[in-house]
Amino acid sequence: MKSLFTDKKILLLHLLVWVFYLSYRLSDFPGFLGMQRGMIYVFVPLFFYVAFSYIHYFYLLPLWLEKKRNTQYLISILVLMTAGLTLQMLVENKIFEGYFPSGGFPGTPQPITVKDNLLDKIIPSWGYITFSRALRLLWNATVFILFTSMIKISIERFQLQTKKQQLENEKLITELNYLKAQINPHFLFNTLHNLNSLVYSNSKNAADVIVMLSNIMRYMIYDSSKEEVWLKDEIEYMKDYVHLEGIRLNESFQADFNIVGDIHNVKIAPLILFPFLENAFKHGVSDQEESCWIKTDIVIANGKLYLKISNGKPAYILNREKSGFGLENVSKRLQLSYPEKHELRIINKDNSFEIQLTLKID
Repeated sequence: MKSLFTDKKILLLHLLVWVFYLSYRLSDFPGFLGMQRGMIYVFVPLFFYVAFSYIHYFYLLPLWLEKKRNTQYLISILVLMTAGLTLQMLVENKIFEGYFPSGGFPGTPQPITVKDNLLDKIIPSWGYITFSRALRLLWNATVFILFTSMIKISIERFQLQTKKQQLENEKLITELNYLKAQINPHFLFNTLHNLNSLVYSNSKNAADVIVMLSNIMRYMIYDSSKEEVWLKDEIEYMKDYVHLEGIRLNESFQADFNIVGDIHNVKIAPLILFPFLENAFKHGVSDQEESCWIKTDIVIANGKLYLKISNGKPAYILNREKSGFGLENVSKRLQLSYPEKHELRIINKDNSFEIQLTLKID
């Protein structure tokens, strides 16, 4: 009952049903009865139909929809219809019997009901109530019960679907946050390992590494939990990562980072580009190789972001990743963050590895 009166749209729908029926009854207003009796003639059936409908709506229908008590539901609705219609006929007969002693309008040869109905000839009338009118009362009550039942069933299904969608969204958000969380410990582990090597060797670059690591951790802690971040911030994060790795590697390492287009007015999901760069370093760079290279191209055009990262394949790759997270992780995040709005191509050649990512950003 609470949901009916707290949801304005549902309440309005119910009111429209009864206003429509009331308009129909008023269009057939029996003026010869006078205003008082005429209003009783209009509103008495309305009162009983409302009572039938909402006793069924709030108390009987849940027996079927929620508790699945089919037998109890059928018995209850038969009792409701029998008792309710009997009471309605008693009330109407008491009120109108003196006005329709022969079942018709006074002063007119036409009866209120169709007296030439075969059943009415066989079954005697009960004052104002004839058998055909009793059937009409039963039919009207059944129609209103069915109509309000359809409303309730439709609402229940809609609310169930909405709740299901909310649960799915919550599940997706939880999974997305979990996948993003997997990136942070892995990257921190690698960076601290690099910093340890620099400090151990008394490298003057240790201070720069600490500053860069501080900036990166600030981005990861405060921005990675957001739904969207500025593309320029993600790119700065990626550049800092390249610098950190470049300090650790030998001078023969080559890294190209090219940007085309306006990156200052574009927002993307956080840490959605970085994993591809990280993957290129993990599988395309080794401090035991004399020559390693990574090339990153970012293009903004026509409402899309194009990312291409390619790297060479060294003869020996140091295995830094033990958790198994990588492109599989970011592929799941793309499906969650950009459903039907991304295209990912992975090109695995003999001497190089390349990813091509397209994101719709408009």
